Amino acid sequence: MTYSDGSSAEKDIDTFKELFDTYYDEIVNFMYYKSGDIETSEDIAQEVFLKVWDNRNNIKEESVQGYLYTIASNLLKNHYKRNSISFNFINSLGNNPTSESPDYILEMKEFDKEIQDVLASMPEKSRVVFLLNRIDGLIYKDIARRLNISIKAVEKRMHKALSYWNTHTNYKV
Repeated sequence: MTYSDGSSAEKDIDTFKELFDTYYDEIVNFMYYKSGDIETSEDIAQEVFLKVWDNRNNIKEESVQGYLYTIASNLLKNHYKRNSISFNFINSLGNNPTSESPDYILEMKEFDKEIQDVLASMPEKSRVVFLLNRIDGLIYKDIARRLNISIKAVEKRMHKALSYWNTHTNYKV
């Protein structure tokens, strides 16, 4: 992607199209395995290629594939940090006020922030398995198939995720 011959914008566009056609589906699939959400996967893949376009003059062709995967992983981490992931923990708190008082709203915001912080800091492989199981409701067999790993690997990652969760929060799952 780096050209020393002062190449034209047309050559940049052609090279970018070829790169996009070669790697787009691969990046979407990679993100889908990590997030379990096709819409998020497609959005992140598009962001990846926008970043590639913006940095096209600084990317070496021999390292472009690794660069794409690094950007994709970083964007997914940022996605988990910024977006709310709803957990159905309200019932487990034993506090279901019929009207949402300011105190209740503040407690829920603090609770959500704590959850987001723990998820963002959880090791990625464990987080992926944890979210696929707890949010998407997938069983270990389906998670193993989706991530292309063994059921034993899923069990190990889930054990690590639950241990991490239990040591970093006051809410047991």
